[in-house]
Amino acid sequence: MRIPALFFASLVVLLLAACGSKEPRSSASTETIAQASRSVSEKGNEVVFYAMGLIDTGYRFGGKNPEAGLDCSGMVSYIYGQATGLRVQGSAAEIARSSKPIAKAELRPGDLVFFNTLNRSFSHVGIYIGETRFIHAPSTNGKVRIDRLSDSYYAQRFQAARTFFD
Repeated sequence: MRIPALFFASLVVLLLAACGSKEPRSSASTETIAQASRSVSEKGNEVVFYAMGLIDTGYRFGGKNPEAGLDCSGMVSYIYGQATGLRVQGSAAEIARSSKPIAKAELRPGDLVFFNTLNRSFSHVGIYIGETRFIHAPSTNGKVRIDRLSDSYYAQRFQAARTFFD
């Protein structure tokens, strides 16, 4: 049981290192998010590690598990439940209401980022993984993937940062 966990953790570290390479990106800004006064969260790191294992999982509106497909709020609910045992339920807007607001500059891995993608508040949610990146289940291209908060589409629609951790 311990060996698969170590293997998975090693794989995640390698994936994160590979994702850190420089490549040209179109973005609205070249912002960085400084890791401010909030200390690293062990639960947040568990959330990120678990989320990385779901990359390329298929999208399905209303989906709440990887076998059937995931939508954005279903992905967050599933990951938080599996990685931390925390029950997070409802739509992106309901998740926003049940979590604690934080400043964008205070984001740390495992926190949530919310967007207005359907001309209504808190219509999309993702999990912040660090270095301005977040993992989410967008309907566009139909798979769980990583994007950057500074990508023009998300930068224009960013709405709030929230957390379930101290």
